Amino acid sequence: MHWASVLIVAGLCGVTLGQYEDEDMLWFQYLRRQSSSYNYGPYYEDEIPSYSYYVPAGSSVGEPVPEPPEPPVSRECPQECDCPPNFSTALYCDSRNLGYLPFVPSRMKYAYFQSNKITSIQEAAFDNATSLEWLALHSNQITSDKMGKRVFAKLKNLERLYLDHNNLTKMPNPLPRSLRELHLAYNQISKIPSNVLEGLENLTALYLNHNQLNEIGTALRGLKSLILIDLSYNNLRRVPDGLPGSLEQLYLEHNYVYSIPDDYFKVSPKLLYIRLSHNSLTNDGLSSNTFNTSSILELDLSYNRLQKIPRVSTNLENLYLQGNQINEFSISSFCTVVDVMNFSKLQVLRLDGNVIHRNAMPPDAPLCLRRAAVIEI
Repeated sequence: MHWASVLIVAGLCGVTLGQYEDEDMLWFQYLRRQSSSYNYGPYYEDEIPSYSYYVPAGSSVGEPVPEPPEPPVSRECPQECDCPPNFSTALYCDSRNLGYLPFVPSRMKYAYFQSNKITSIQEAAFDNATSLEWLALHSNQITSDKMGKRVFAKLKNLERLYLDHNNLTKMPNPLPRSLRELHLAYNQISKIPSNVLEGLENLTALYLNHNQLNEIGTALRGLKSLILIDLSYNNLRRVPDGLPGSLEQLYLEHNYVYSIPDDYFKVSPKLLYIRLSHNSLTNDGLSSNTFNTSSILELDLSYNRLQKIPRVSTNLENLYLQGNQINEFSISSFCTVVDVMNFSKLQVLRLDGNVIHRNAMPPDAPLCLRRAAVIEI
């Protein structure tokens, strides 16, 4: 009898342990799925840069993987789309040659309509699915005049909205305050009204590259959480007013910017990465300390009209100046004092494609630039 009791207890424990092992495996699989994503970041089209595109820790750009598998549910699903039973809150309607938006069931949190031929978004398109968190509408033919005026404002939980690669000429407005990422690249937007981003205090990433923007004005003010803004490949002649204090990445390459106001970057003490290549910058359009900001780690000023090396902080690690008209190597641009204790942290310096000669480097350069691994002249 004693041994029988022991065997019964052991059997019960085995069942219990087996249940926990199954749950652990589900959680492990979920974690593995969560680690996969694809990148929506900008890139150079005519030149592969020697630096990588930085994505801040905790930030995610790309397609999410919904919550852990749930038991299959038998609820309505548009016949044009797929509703995987193990991801009951995801609706996949992408790449199906659709010219319209199908019905979206109310349970959906993730809806994918990219790579279709959708031209319009009716006002009531998402009235039944106000719990949406991710909405992918990129790579369609959507126009501003065929978009409901408040179609997105009703989505109170929306965090990521993808509208890049469409035919938009205006910024969608109003937008929900819950929004964290707004993707509007590769459209035909020419203007951003000053109040169009008002109230978006949770927005961390704004992609407006490859549009027809002529001016930004004060539209960025009030974006207290903004970390990244991409305004590259536009028609900007001026930098945007009032950069947010939270900003870490500013991309303005391939515009027509010719000057930058004094102390412009001082209002963004967390700024790490600045790209201003392929603009019209001259030394006359810069103050002596425009880029002398201790937070900046990478600065790209290549393919402008600079004749002198601008002064930079000793904390700067990567400086790209190729393709300018620089004719002298001034060590004071990197070190105001050169001795054993004072030196630059610069690791990469590119000066190729200028009119400066290799023998122009001053004798105290090795002491100032002692950490430099790459210097190209």
